[in-house]
Amino acid sequence: MTPKRSAQSPEYAVSDEAAAYIADALMEIALQFEATHFAQIRRHYQSATPTPDDNDPWQLELFGTHPPF
Repeated sequence: MTPKRSAQSPEYAVSDEAAAYIADALMEIALQFEATHFAQIRRHYQSATPTPDDNDPWQLELFGTHPPF
């Protein structure tokens, strides 16, 4: 039987300093990855976004057609 852990104790313990260094390293890796692959990430999100359909009868008009100021 697997021993039960309390919700507050992590599976492994690290010092405060180690946790900060690990968080900084992971953030740096994520930022470098995003900077390197930004165009690919952007293309993916653009391809996953549905195109707006101006003739959609189910689309509600939120702001009305007020004249400009």
